[in-house]
Order: sequence, then structure tokens, then C-alpha cells
Amino acid sequence: MTESRETRIKRMKMRSMRRGIKEMDLILTAYADRNLTLMDDDGLNTYDALLHENDQDLYQWVTGQASPPTELSDLIADIAQTFQK
Repeated sequence: MTESRETRIKRMKMRSMRRGIKEMDLILTAYADRNLTLMDDDGLNTYDALLHENDQDLYQWVTGQASPPTELSDLIADIAQTFQK
């Protein structure tokens, strides 16, 4: 059984809130609340893949301390831009 779009978005919002470090909780929760419902399936797939990454890596990518993997670079740039506003 596949999950509905609504259930999938709820799951990803919860995973965005329950990270390993508080900074990523705040950054990803704000991003998820603003963007997940607007994303197409490919965007949701990419965000879901991002949620499987290590928080320390994510934080370094979002803050520009390290380069993200190519497949996540556009999403990380969007998250970083949203976070810096």
C-alpha cells in the first residue's frame, strides 16, 4: 500500500521537526511548512532523500561550510536561501 500525498507530507514535516540537532529542527521545519505542499512528486522525492542525510552534514551544507552532493545541491541552495531571509 502506498501512502497518500497528504500522509507523505505529514510524515516529512514530522521528520523535519524531529532531527538530531535543534538548528536543523528549526531550519527544516520552517522550510517544510512553507514549501512541501507546493512541491511536485520529484521535489518530494528529493526532500525525502535529504531527510535521510546526517544532520551535521546537512547543517554544513545549508550554512555553506561544505558542498552538498550534486543531487541535493539545488534543494540545499533553496533551503539556505529561505533560512537566510
